[in-house]
Amino acid sequence: MELDLKQILADIAKAIVDSPDEVRVEEDSDGDDVELTLSVAEADTGMIIGRHGKIAKAIRQIMKVAAIRCGKRVTVEIK
Repeated sequence: MELDLKQILADIAKAIVDSPDEVRVEEDSDGDDVELTLSVAEADTGMIIGRHGKIAKAIRQIMKVAAIRCGKRVTVEIK
């Protein structure tokens, strides 16, 4: 079962922010290691990170579970 990790991250971010049109996800793959870089509007950065990083941590946890389901390892960077 192949999941589109890039699309999953984009969908999660778009549901959280006020400017979903400015959500960008870049993917860099190296075998089973996937690095996703999430960019949002500057005003939405706080929404994605959350208080004390709780939302960012939750997003990373969801992405790890999704990656495990397709046999990959993922890291999520937020810019």
